[in-house]
Amino acid sequence: MVRKLMKQLLEFLPIALFFFVYQKNGETLSIGDWQFEVDGIYSATIVLMVATTIQVLGTAIWERKFEKRGLWMLAAVLAFGSATVLFRNELFIQWKPTIFNWVLAALFIGSQFIGDKSIMERTIGAQLSLPKAAWTKLNLLWSAHFTIVGGLNIWVAYRFSEDTWVSYKLYSAIGFTVLLTALTALLIAPYLKHAQGDQQKQES
Repeated sequence: MVRKLMKQLLEFLPIALFFFVYQKNGETLSIGDWQFEVDGIYSATIVLMVATTIQVLGTAIWERKFEKRGLWMLAAVLAFGSATVLFRNELFIQWKPTIFNWVLAALFIGSQFIGDKSIMERTIGAQLSLPKAAWTKLNLLWSAHFTIVGGLNIWVAYRFSEDTWVSYKLYSAIGFTVLLTALTALLIAPYLKHAQGDQQKQES
């Protein structure tokens, strides 16, 4: 449990640093003789790229392996972040969460029809035993999550100010993660209770 919590905190760190640096827009940061003037979303994006790289490497060391999702996230952050800084256009980094989440949604939905197991079952099937219908519901729940999160991100980016989008990026990341975790737990809880009941009967 502690290991999982630490992993989740590591995943939020780059977004939190992105938000923190963005709030320092126009300020001059000094470290010894070195000075740096924070340039809004562009400086925040550079910090996001560096922090995400460290987070992915840190998670790999923690888990003793690289996770595919983390590598894809890093690739997306570096690609869209570099475009944002090079072309001085914040739309690249604003579109990154939407494209990343929609690609994940497509993969999760596609896995319902390709192969014998959905992505959810392939990912955690070794640790959790659920009936086929439950795996389908769980996979569709995560697919809906990625679809909605991606859509809301770009809607906020185009309908509201850059400041609002940056704040939304931080708080929605926390809020949606908590909501998804809760819904996942509620979905699988009945099956876990049933499994525990069967085990107790066998022991008695």
